[in-house]
Amino acid sequence: MAVCPKTLSRSIPLASPERARSFDMMADLSDFSEDAKAITGWMKSWFDSSLGPAEQLKSAMGYSALSGGKRLRGGLVLACRRLAATQSGRSEGDGLALAAAVEMLHAYSLIHDDLPAMDDADLRRGQPSAHLAYDEATAILAGDALQTAAFQLLADPAHHPDAGVRAGMVLALAEASGLGGMAGGQMLDLQAEAGGFDLSAMQEMQDLKTGALIRAACRIGGLSAHADDRLLNQLDSYACHLGLAFQIADDLLDIQGDAGKTGKPGGQDQARGKATFVDFLGVDGAAGEAARLAGAARETLLDYGESAAALLALADFVTHRDH
Repeated sequence: MAVCPKTLSRSIPLASPERARSFDMMADLSDFSEDAKAITGWMKSWFDSSLGPAEQLKSAMGYSALSGGKRLRGGLVLACRRLAATQSGRSEGDGLALAAAVEMLHAYSLIHDDLPAMDDADLRRGQPSAHLAYDEATAILAGDALQTAAFQLLADPAHHPDAGVRAGMVLALAEASGLGGMAGGQMLDLQAEAGGFDLSAMQEMQDLKTGALIRAACRIGGLSAHADDRLLNQLDSYACHLGLAFQIADDLLDIQGDAGKTGKPGGQDQARGKATFVDFLGVDGAAGEAARLAGAARETLLDYGESAAALLALADFVTHRDH
């Protein structure tokens, strides 16, 4: 899975008015809302049926994985899977286990992100962070267990019959998680507190920390429905632009958002001395860049028309969200 191009340093032509389809964003996002409920329900059933002697660990895993959230990454798995199925005519199962795997990996990253040794955050999704709700050791283990559960779900033949597809999905998630993905991005994020980051370094860090899992979600969805290489490359380009637009919007919410809606206090990055896209681009510049990137994400998939309606709507939603 390739690293995203330096999208902030080059001009991306956007769709002409004739090509840009007019659509009802909220109507086209209704699938994401239904998917979020279905993914959460699937995960709850999984936790309820999972056996093991460490009840406190399972409780902490569920506390973090089921505590709200947009299910954006899991929703991307399902939306990209549906798009790929329209092209290949092949789609096994409902894909909920695959979407849940990506959401569990995301939940692991948030638990570890909030630890005292990392961002030392007290709130996540409007409730105490896992290390405060339980204790630090339990939080670390809950993150570890959620991470391994994600790979367990992707590797299980019950969730996809094709061993080659399962291997590809596991590889995509592994690449998004480690040195060249989220862990590497978190290391760069910690180093950013010491200063010295320029805009290019900021983008590289966010491509790894935030964008890598968004790209993996899109790729897993495409692979699970046997997308061809052309569509996989288009989904990767879409995800590159979407991930960066999402992070810029997140930086704007950190200074402009309502803590009651975002579920976490504002100004956390500033308090820790971390530079953000807003620092480099200003509020108006950051908002404009997020909108441009969202437009570039949409441009990637416009040729698929109604089959990509939800993904097109999501690209606009990320720059208009309030949480």
